[in-house]
Amino acid sequence: MLQLSERKEFAVMTCQEAGKVAAGYFANRDALLVDQKGAQDWVSEADRNVETFIRDKIRDAWPEDGVFGEEHGASKGTSGFDWVIDPIDGTTNFVNGIPAWTIVLAGVSNAQTQIGVIHDPNVDESYVAVRGGGAMLNNAPMRVASGIALEEGTVAVGYSNRIEARHVVPIIADLIEHGAMFHRNASGALSLAYVAAGRLLGYVEEHMNAWDCLAGQLMIAEAGGRIEDQDADAMIRNGGRVIAGTPDVFDALHEIAERAWKS
Repeated sequence: MLQLSERKEFAVMTCQEAGKVAAGYFANRDALLVDQKGAQDWVSEADRNVETFIRDKIRDAWPEDGVFGEEHGASKGTSGFDWVIDPIDGTTNFVNGIPAWTIVLAGVSNAQTQIGVIHDPNVDESYVAVRGGGAMLNNAPMRVASGIALEEGTVAVGYSNRIEARHVVPIIADLIEHGAMFHRNASGALSLAYVAAGRLLGYVEEHMNAWDCLAGQLMIAEAGGRIEDQDADAMIRNGGRVIAGTPDVFDALHEIAERAWKS
């Protein structure tokens, strides 16, 4: 796509700059205004202000692009290219002083994610993917784990108040039966990035919003992993399930999730 490389460079720089803004709030959490949207669902002034910061950057650089974000309304564009923002993924961690949160930005056109950036300011790691162009971690090629069986690694399991808890417990039980370790760090985007980087074998969650998962799903695919084929525009509208993993474990994770979600 025309200007895809420029948009990727813009996305990386913007996420890194937004990470510095967010880190300032993180360092002064005692003064942070925090609201509760639902059970275990928090939003802070940092979330809102960081999203505004990113939106302003997009408006200045790509005024004809559309924007969808977690904290503010959708802005329709005319270019056919849309940005999807999660200003702080892992807000529960953020407000409690746990350094496991990220800045997430995805670029979508033709119902496909074209660009994905997940920036972790806490350890200065930038995960980046471009459709057809591979995946990088701090400018080094990134690949999913290879040759590691389910019983030899760790799988992340996501959970939110949008689904029934009874659909999560069987997944964890099934993973344990397979001899696998399970992991949850309350930042789905960061967990997906860890899959792409070869740190986790896979990720399973019954429902994620687009801003949480589109960037990470692209990374996993570009890093040699497997994801379910989805319409990115439909994900922006409604969200959806996420099953992702290495080629060695994807089929097993798909079976585990299907059993749990049909129960």
